[in-house]
Amino acid sequence: MNVRKWRQGIWFLVLACAVALAQQQQGQKKQEDIPDAPSAVKPDEPPPLPAAPVPVPDESPAQPTENVPPIPKIAPPRTDDIPPSEPEPDYPKPPINIKTVPEGGATNDGSAQNLDPVFRVNVNQVIIPVRVTDDSGRMTPGLVAKDFQVFENGVQQKMNFFTSDPFALSVAVIIDLGMPDSALQKVNRTFASLQGAFSQFDEVGVYTYSSAVGEVSDFGSAGRKLGAVLDDLKTVRGHNDGVPVTGGPLGPQGPTINGVPADPSAPMVRNPPKESFVLNDAVLKAAFDLSKRDKSRRKIIFIISDGREYRSRASYRDVLRVLLTNNIMVYGIGTGSNALPGVGTVSRLHIPLMGYSNILPK
Repeated sequence: MNVRKWRQGIWFLVLACAVALAQQQQGQKKQEDIPDAPSAVKPDEPPPLPAAPVPVPDESPAQPTENVPPIPKIAPPRTDDIPPSEPEPDYPKPPINIKTVPEGGATNDGSAQNLDPVFRVNVNQVIIPVRVTDDSGRMTPGLVAKDFQVFENGVQQKMNFFTSDPFALSVAVIIDLGMPDSALQKVNRTFASLQGAFSQFDEVGVYTYSSAVGEVSDFGSAGRKLGAVLDDLKTVRGHNDGVPVTGGPLGPQGPTINGVPADPSAPMVRNPPKESFVLNDAVLKAAFDLSKRDKSRRKIIFIISDGREYRSRASYRDVLRVLLTNNIMVYGIGTGSNALPGVGTVSRLHIPLMGYSNILPK
């Protein structure tokens, strides 16, 4: 009985040692699987990679070359046959002091040339139209060549031709539709006198302007056609004399019901439109059209306006240049309050950003 128990104790001790050894090996394996923490010490450089294998030349037997013709040898060219090269020309070297500026930032310091085109024309005859009136504005008849003297820069010039016979006219009539309606209706009643001022040899074109320029009729004979055009202009209304109306039954949207227009298609206008008086654009348009007319005609622009100028694309300087280049004369008739002596003088004053009240005297 004691021997049997002794044997069982030995087997139990061996089994316990085996289990402990197995657990120790399993713990070491798990510890090896855990990655090491990054070290602050710079690791050693990895060993160099093995060199790439060098290709071994093919040692297969060469192909027979009995039927292959030999490659001819080309002799190098002789240097005596090559003609000597011409020496390069001595090009002027660029200046050392080269200045560059950013794109769009070039300025004219006086050394740059003017790139504007220049047209030079030889002139052997200068025509000077003359109209002589007395203090009341009536024409003075019976004048001859000895009654006139022409000076240029203080030096008297010789006149080689003088005539009082009328020339055929090319006239551009410009009518301001941006005037108050009361002033425009007064102008409409004078269209008959305007039509009778031209002869059958004259040609007349009619233009209108307010916020934009319109060509009513092209240049044609001053006859029934001109009369029909002027009759149509009598139906045009001018601007309201008072405060702009933006609402109510007389407003731009028409009758309203509880603030809603009776006509759904009527535009809803709440603010008065910005006014424009493009007198410079109208004169420039007429001047360009007159420049295409026959050179033998006397070219005139006749303006009926109160002289207001505002928001034209063309400047007064540009318009004046075109007029002088094409020998076009401008006559203006001031209407409305600008026609009064005292008010007309004050209206010539220019307030910045407010346009010009009257540029007809210019």
